Amino acid sequence: MSERASGGDIFKPEKQGSAWPEGYGRLVFDSVDSTLSEAARRVADLTGPLWILADEQTAARGRRGRSWATPKGNFASTLIMRRTEAPGIAALRSFVASLALRRAFVRVTGDDGAFALKWPNDVLLNGGKVAGILLENIGDHLAIGIGVNLAHAPGADQVEAGALRPVSIVGETGLVITTAKFLDALASEYALLETQFTTFGFASIRTAWLAHAARLGEEIVARTMRDETRGIFEDVDELGCLILRTPKGRVAITAADVFF
Repeated sequence: MSERASGGDIFKPEKQGSAWPEGYGRLVFDSVDSTLSEAARRVADLTGPLWILADEQTAARGRRGRSWATPKGNFASTLIMRRTEAPGIAALRSFVASLALRRAFVRVTGDDGAFALKWPNDVLLNGGKVAGILLENIGDHLAIGIGVNLAHAPGADQVEAGALRPVSIVGETGLVITTAKFLDALASEYALLETQFTTFGFASIRTAWLAHAARLGEEIVARTMRDETRGIFEDVDELGCLILRTPKGRVAITAADVFF
């Protein structure tokens, strides 16, 4: 169900296995600069949603332009699709993707209790960061970049002060999960949740996400480039904003880095 590519045509399996969702294409590279960059290069030729997977990224990036290391054995993929909603609504797919990631982790590890979701776009394993998501608008398309520490985790010296410790699937569970196997699980879970999102809206996604939210009901810190807000993590609203209860009342955070 996969094919190695070196800049050729998009691969669309003719015989889909039960694990691969109908209507989604898949393109696999040994190495690219960035799956997000490759997604941008593919936009003009797209006829449907496409997953792009790379065994290695040489110029990956994370949120706020931060670099993102992707050694071989880790998972680096981008889903590119046409955006039919306003950008603010389309951005709620960060919750769709993080929920799909959690379900994929549970599927491949069999452990339903170890994984939690950190607002706005991280997945935690045993309290450490194992995966992150980055959304980018490319014209009238949405790119969802996903990085997962399957085999390797960055050292503590490679993350900013106060950030959660990076962890890997191998390091925490001893399980060796191939990138292809993980993509099968993730694509399948994402397709189910995408249908739920486009059919019923954000409400049910929000409820499911909150059921696995890290530090819900506890004090956290939301930090931007300009200020910091400390409060009790009370909710995520219908627009995806983080709701904190502070001494000055409830505060809605639209974008920030969260620290525990």
